[in-house]
Amino acid sequence: MEIENNILINELQLGVKLGECIQSERRSDFSLMLAMLTDDVKEHSQFKLPVVEEDTSLSDDLHLRKKFNLPQKIELAIKDLSEINNFSQAQHLTDGAIPSIHLENVLQPKPLSLHNDKRHIPSNILTNCTLHCQNRYQNVGNKSAQRLNFNINSWLDGIQASIVNAPLTA
Repeated sequence: MEIENNILINELQLGVKLGECIQSERRSDFSLMLAMLTDDVKEHSQFKLPVVEEDTSLSDDLHLRKKFNLPQKIELAIKDLSEINNFSQAQHLTDGAIPSIHLENVLQPKPLSLHNDKRHIPSNILTNCTLHCQNRYQNVGNKSAQRLNFNINSWLDGIQASIVNAPLTA
């Protein structure tokens, strides 16, 4: 059973069921449905903003670098794990050849950091988040907003059947 597919995010997924609960004075169903909604305010429907793509032109950067005779752009981070070997400077340090380290950095600039992913969240922090937060982080690359499947009618039918079939307590 996949729990991620049954997450109730906002009131739009409930349709008119909240209004029906109010009209028929089913306070317990109304409270239960509200409690099942996510506690993340950014996921509420009124805070969904349209996505605007930024126009980033790399040709301008290359044109200006050629015009002013600038060196290559130094990468902020490595692109894949095979580039870690370029950071190996231990042999130069043991030989006392620090000027060769400087020369090598000038001729072939190394990235400044091992990773530059501002959306990276360590796994120990992610495991302490809510299920909805973990699901959203895993689907960050997913540009299309997917509606989650939640059959509210069958859920309410199940609740109604359990209430009707419940023994009366005195």
